[in-house]
Amino acid sequence: MAYRKLGRDNKHRRSMLANLTKDIINNEKIITTETRAKEARKFVDKMISYGKDGSLVARRKALAFLQNDKDTVKKVFDDLAVRYAKRNGGYTRILKLNERRGDDALMVQIELVEGDAK
Repeated sequence: MAYRKLGRDNKHRRSMLANLTKDIINNEKIITTETRAKEARKFVDKMISYGKDGSLVARRKALAFLQNDKDTVKKVFDDLAVRYAKRNGGYTRILKLNERRGDDALMVQIELVEGDAK
């Protein structure tokens, strides 16, 4: 799977993406740069898919990625898995905002979409 380096080494990038994923799951929307949001979206969708699977292996994979944050994993498996039970992917939405003042980086709001697909 191809990925963006985001100007960081492997450990820092993985930690940053795990933290972004936890923030999106817990707060259900955050504001960040476009490239970070596009990378984090992959992991948020994967965590929700693990939650929908519901197996012990999936729970352990989610715990491993989310740095053993049991509250976040509980929310994924108990709340989000039920909310997106009938939806086949596309759990996040990226809305473009304006540029950041200091470096003109495009800022976006990434959020979880509402319940079931129509």
